[in-house]
Formats: sequence, structure tokens, C-alpha cells
Amino acid sequence: MKKVGVIGLGNMGMGMAKNLIKSGFSVIGFDLDDKRLLKLKENGGSTATSTVQVGEKTDAVFVMVMNGEQVKAVVSDLVTVLKDRGTIILTSTITPEEAREAYAIADIEGVAMLDSPVSGGMDGAHNGTLTLMTAAKKSVFDDCIKILEAVSSNIFHVGEEIGEGQTVKASLQVFIGVSFTAIFESLVLGSKAGIKGQILYDVFSASGVGSPLFKNCAGLIMDRKFKNTGSHISTMYKDLGISLNMAKKNGVPLFTAGAAYELFQAGISMFPDEDNWSIVKLLEQISGTEVHW
Repeated sequence: MKKVGVIGLGNMGMGMAKNLIKSGFSVIGFDLDDKRLLKLKENGGSTATSTVQVGEKTDAVFVMVMNGEQVKAVVSDLVTVLKDRGTIILTSTITPEEAREAYAIADIEGVAMLDSPVSGGMDGAHNGTLTLMTAAKKSVFDDCIKILEAVSSNIFHVGEEIGEGQTVKASLQVFIGVSFTAIFESLVLGSKAGIKGQILYDVFSASGVGSPLFKNCAGLIMDRKFKNTGSHISTMYKDLGISLNMAKKNGVPLFTAGAAYELFQAGISMFPDEDNWSIVKLLEQISGTEVHW
């Protein structure tokens, strides 16, 4: 498989496309934003005028769109031209049920699918260091391993049933979402009590909770960078909603995830065009403080 398509050329899709090109694949992309199509061309890729055209010119297609309805619409288009020969690599984060519905559309036309949501954010996408949690038949997974290796340094085959990749991702997003809100609250608490941000950053980083997630999040907050950092607040808000929906269906109480979801709801209401870290501004307003170095 040397010809690979990418549908959805936002922060994540563009990064993945760039790494596929670097790995020697011929990449054809499609996006509704003409500026993104131009950027792909500038990076050595080619563009299509429709999702169908992507499928016509490629053997495997990454689908990196925002929600389940978009995924099913794209898959419905692709199977008309990938019939009995192609593979769809679903990297969007949607519900397990939506992934299975998309697979049903593909399977009836003999199109293989990998349910492979990603983690690692914009930096991971552009650096080729994403974590993939991939569910697919082992034979399909093996056939696509070289393509996956072009965009990821951590590939996990989590199961053979479509939907299991999304299940792992929904579980992971509980951990990440709750971690974000804990970081926001702890920094605001320390700041309000009179501790300099640099001290909080250094001590937290050296403790048991020190991690790339903490360092990136806290650094952006203290630099007061709340836009265009690659982690739009709407994405985590959507993902936590998926996690809570899955919890409800499985009878699992998610106390802290529920609180995090409400905090993201408040944040997206106040800062709809900003990134996850903007939630700290809400807490700052309530507490009468500001987190800075």
C-alpha cells in the first residue's frame, strides 16, 4: 500500500499526512478548508476535490473528522470506490457504537477497517509519536502496520472487534480529562495562597505526578497561551461526553469525570474559541488570582 488518503486535514490529520509523506507514501488529502489543502500541497502531498476521489486514488484512507455522523457519511462515500479492495483507518474519536455502525457500512461492501483512535495531541501528530489503540482483525492490522508506523511510535493492537479501540480511548480520556482539571485547580489554589508559579511547576514536576502532560499543560497556562495550541476545548468536552455515555451503558459511576465534564461545559460556554487550558481563567476569576511564572 503506497498510496494513502487522509480525510480531515486539521491539526491532527495534517500532522499525520506530513509523516506519511516523510515515510515515502504518496498522500492524497481532502478537507473542506481550501487553506488546508494548499498546506498539504506545500508539504508534498496532493489533493482531491471530494472524499470519493480520495478513495479512487488510494488503497488505504485515514478518516480524521470530528464526530460519528461525519465518519459514517465519509465511510458511505468511500465504500463506493474502495469496494472489495481498500482499507479505512478510522482515527477519529467517536462512540464504540458509531464505530461499529461505520464498520457495518464498510463490511457489506468488502472494505476492511481499523478502529484506531489516537492520543498524543498536535505535537504527537506532527512528530510521528502518536499512541494508537487499534482494533481490527489481526490480518488487517498486520497488512497496515507499515502505514501505522509512519504516524505512531506506540501502536497497540487492543482487540479484533471494531469498537474496542474507541472503548480504550473513552477510558483513557477519563484519566486525561480529570488530570487536566486537577492541574487547573491545584495551580489556582497555590497561586491564590501566594506561591509563585515557578515553584509550583518545579515541585509538581519533580513529584510523583510529574509528567509530559503536566509540564505541557502548566507551561501553557503560565505562558498565558490559551488559543491555537492544538487542544481545542470542544474536543475534550466531546470526548468526556462519550466516556460518560459509555459509563452509563456499563453501569459505572464516574464521579470525578462527571465533575470534569461540568467544568469543561462551563469553560466551553465562556471560552468557545479557546483551548483546554482556558478553563483555568474561569477558576481564576472565581478565586481572584492569576497563575503565572
